[in-house]
Amino acid sequence: MTFACINIEGLKAARTGRDPFNFLVGENFIQSPAVEPLKKDFPDLKEPGFLTETDIGAGIHGAFEKLLADLKSPEVSKIVSEKLDIDLVGKPKMITIRKLSAAKDGRIHTDGEAKIATMLTYLNDKWDGTGAGCLRVLRNDHDFEDYVEQISPLTGTVFAFRRSDSSWHGHTPFVGERRVVQMTWLRSEADVARKEKRGALSHNLKKMFKFG
Repeated sequence: MTFACINIEGLKAARTGRDPFNFLVGENFIQSPAVEPLKKDFPDLKEPGFLTETDIGAGIHGAFEKLLADLKSPEVSKIVSEKLDIDLVGKPKMITIRKLSAAKDGRIHTDGEAKIATMLTYLNDKWDGTGAGCLRVLRNDHDFEDYVEQISPLTGTVFAFRRSDSSWHGHTPFVGERRVVQMTWLRSEADVARKEKRGALSHNLKKMFKFG
């Protein structure tokens, strides 16, 4: 299969971890010629938090639309399945997009049971190197310093993990632009519909109250 934006070899080469849960970290996941078009076509989101494709609507176009099509390909699910030791092929998928991060975002959590696995593709030109806004693979639900991996959200970095009761993760506080595309594999289409409905409600409330 030919991909417009992703470098599938970068995903194949991703290294894996099993402690404290199954995860992968890869680099060079975005093709070099696609970087500038993706930067140009990234949706112009004005509110913090993750938004669904439905929320964004016509804001998804050009190179960014091609990126989402790449991510949804069966080959991506197959490779992530092999890396995380779980069958994701054919499972329902939901994509959400974030451009802006608020101070309250990134709190430590494991993800709900409806989620089987999640993959994050980062699209930021540079990062300040302080650790602020960097995702951490954590050993517990309360200590950001007890981590086994720190992932900087630079363009081409990909991180995926298998959801479990111990899949603690989060990112340290950061306010500002932090571009990421999140693809989640869920148990059923009903779970997808429920999460999209919840996301739409949250989106509308944020607009109503000017993002809190």
